[in-house]
Amino acid sequence: MLVGSRVLRRMLSAAVIATGVSAGLVSAQAQSPAPPSEAFKNALAAYDQAWSDADLAFMVAVFSDGPSSGYGHYTPRGDAVFSDGDALNVYAEPVGYGFRETEGGFAYELTADYRLLTKTGQVLAEQENFATFSGSGRSKQRELSAALTFQFSGLPAGDYQLETRFTDEIGGATSAVTLPFSVSASN
Repeated sequence: MLVGSRVLRRMLSAAVIATGVSAGLVSAQAQSPAPPSEAFKNALAAYDQAWSDADLAFMVAVFSDGPSSGYGHYTPRGDAVFSDGDALNVYAEPVGYGFRETEGGFAYELTADYRLLTKTGQVLAEQENFATFSGSGRSKQRELSAALTFQFSGLPAGDYQLETRFTDEIGGATSAVTLPFSVSASN
């Protein structure tokens, strides 16, 4: 009888394992995502076409309170008045940049230059290729946040402009953001 019990236990174990595997397969099939509706697919295709047809532009470009922590994660600064030596944090959301197909999907690359200007347009400082924003993924990454921090010292009290020019290294387009700001007098 002992041999029969072992065989019975093995058969029951095998049946439980087989049932568990079958349940796992059914569960995996049940969790497959439902395809989007035709209307949604059409909207995505129209969005993709509009993106491709668009020039490089910005949905948002502002001074922020501190550096951003990611796309949409920033606090707009209440004013554009700084003290000499303060950090100027800029948050921007570019749109309309190009993509290059890669083996694993799509890549993008933008570079940024800046110019610090007086109110009358005199260039006080400038740097090309100050920053690069690049990435890749299996799908086109359209939620790009460009967070930049500038710090200028020795600026007398007055009005200035910070011009940041972005270049789409894949699509070839350029677009600039100009943010006016003031430096307050020292107390």
